[in-house]
Amino acid sequence: MPRNDHEFQAFIQRVIESPVFTMVMISTISMNALIVVLWTYPEVRYQLFRMFEIAQILLLANYFLEFFMKVYVNPIGYWKKGYNLLDVFIIIICMFPYSFRVIKGMHYSYLNIVNGLQTLCILKLIVYSRAIRTLITSVGQTAKIVASVIILLFLLMFIFAILGFYLFGTSELGDLDNWGNLAVAFFTLFSLATVDGWTDLQQELDERNFVFSRIFTVTFIVLASFIFLSMLVGVMIIHTEDSIKKFERELKLERHQNRIEEKQVILKRQQEEVSYLMQTQQNINYKSFSDLVESFKKTLNHTDPIVLDDFGTSLPFISIYLSTLDNQDTTIHKLQELYYEIVHVLNLMLEDMPQKQESQSFDEAG
Repeated sequence: MPRNDHEFQAFIQRVIESPVFTMVMISTISMNALIVVLWTYPEVRYQLFRMFEIAQILLLANYFLEFFMKVYVNPIGYWKKGYNLLDVFIIIICMFPYSFRVIKGMHYSYLNIVNGLQTLCILKLIVYSRAIRTLITSVGQTAKIVASVIILLFLLMFIFAILGFYLFGTSELGDLDNWGNLAVAFFTLFSLATVDGWTDLQQELDERNFVFSRIFTVTFIVLASFIFLSMLVGVMIIHTEDSIKKFERELKLERHQNRIEEKQVILKRQQEEVSYLMQTQQNINYKSFSDLVESFKKTLNHTDPIVLDDFGTSLPFISIYLSTLDNQDTTIHKLQELYYEIVHVLNLMLEDMPQKQESQSFDEAG
């Protein structure tokens, strides 16, 4: 069913895309984040509890207003974008604290968890930051490669966990706290992969006189930390740089497109003005367009722009322009000749100066 409110829809669209609306929403999200921070202080929460509740209601109302405006502009396309779905999810999460306090009361056992989830409201800034969306997109594009690297790392940890269990965790004198079973061995290998406290783990193995412990530890750290994790970081950096370059190209393309649109608007306005002048010429019966322009100039003030005819495509202008170029070439040629004459005269003067000095010294000697 076709819509009959295109003008109002276009108006709401302009409001949503305006910088003022963006700043209002960013300020609202920042205010919500500040309230979440202040809520962590018991004294402030106790003294400003009512104010926090009123502010939370106003912030939710602002979120819902934004939601309804966007759905009104594009009822179907709104639900096709992942960031909009994230926005709806955050709005629902922000409703939980106030709703649970009203329904369940202040002493609800899971109210603290619900209040903690309210920190997700800061994620609404993603919708208003194109740079952050670009980074998230780059992370999403690397998901398959990252998943492959993580699977390889998991297989490596699985092999070394089984090997570490049989080497260091089966005997009574073994390190049962770190290698006693597969789950504990996985946690130990995770510490080795992040190179966090690996010296303490190795010292415990050295105290029990395990022969291959150092070879085991060094081999796993080289494979897991220096190869797999470095590979993971490298993949992320490469894709992030590609996304940033793509983002910069898109910005340049948008700026170029905006300049073209501005030029088209100016050209269209000029064409309308020239058409209006041509129509005026036909109505008032001027002899030529130049007479119309001259007559129009007499009505202008010194601050008004002067309207000129489209002389750039007229034969008289082309003739005058070519003549001007010829005169310019002739002038430049004459200036070059004059410079050559000046240089020649200066050269002669420099050649005569030693002779004059010798004649003066001879006269003084005589």
